[in-house]
Amino acid sequence: MKRTIAYIGIGSNLGDKPFNCRYSIDQIDTLDGCHVIDRSTLFKTEPEGVTGQPWYVNCVAQIATTKSSFELLKGLLNIESAMGRVRKKRWEARIIDLDILLFGQEIRESHNLIIPHPLMHTRRFVLEPLVQLTPDLVHPVFKLTMSELLNKLPAPPNSGNVEILKEET
Repeated sequence: MKRTIAYIGIGSNLGDKPFNCRYSIDQIDTLDGCHVIDRSTLFKTEPEGVTGQPWYVNCVAQIATTKSSFELLKGLLNIESAMGRVRKKRWEARIIDLDILLFGQEIRESHNLIIPHPLMHTRRFVLEPLVQLTPDLVHPVFKLTMSELLNKLPAPPNSGNVEILKEET
């Protein structure tokens, strides 16, 4: 079976946020046909697009999978649901958020899945961890590396405040 390298954006701003991120990565690793290769450092991130919410903890996981992008999406949604996420409205606080950022070089636009993630190139909280994992990875649409995309963002705070979260070992 063909294995695809995919990158999953992970975020939490409710409960024990670092634990939620690490636990979701453990759950991704248990999905049939998925193996977590690596993950970025955890980052503390100011919410974008809303006010009055707790800061997020974000990271990116690099995985190898034999699943299709739609099968992977279904698995990620099941993990979110099992962890207690209930989708009510956009931009709400959440215990966990799992987004497929990149799926190999796949470019897809359907009603429930867009790859690459349509906003990833505008989000410091996505690009900082991606650059940490794979700075020379090329975006399949923009044909720029993750480092180049990050360097194109305006300086914080105009592109979001992101700082490395000190992790307990």
